Amino acid sequence: MAAVITKFFITSMIMWIAPLAILFGFNHKLLPGSTDLSPYSKTLLSGFLAVISVNIVIVFYIYMALKEPSDKHEPDPAFVAEAKASVNQSTDKAESSSESLKKQE
Repeated sequence: MAAVITKFFITSMIMWIAPLAILFGFNHKLLPGSTDLSPYSKTLLSGFLAVISVNIVIVFYIYMALKEPSDKHEPDPAFVAEAKASVNQSTDKAESSSESLKKQE
């Protein structure tokens, strides 16, 4: 469980740092070619690249999640039992309400 939380924390930090670094780089002329752009073009390009960087991080996180072995994680038996009971209870209520509607017709 600690590995999952660590991956999530690191990915979240990169999702904050990458766009801010891109915007900082454009605004302080640290990136090559950014000095030749007009302010309007600089704003559009830096914003576009910041959004793309966040999407790349999200795709990378999804890829890491898909590569994890599925047999590694076992659900809590108590949680599964409660979930099944809840689903059965809600389906029983739905059936009884549909039967009462049929009787009213």
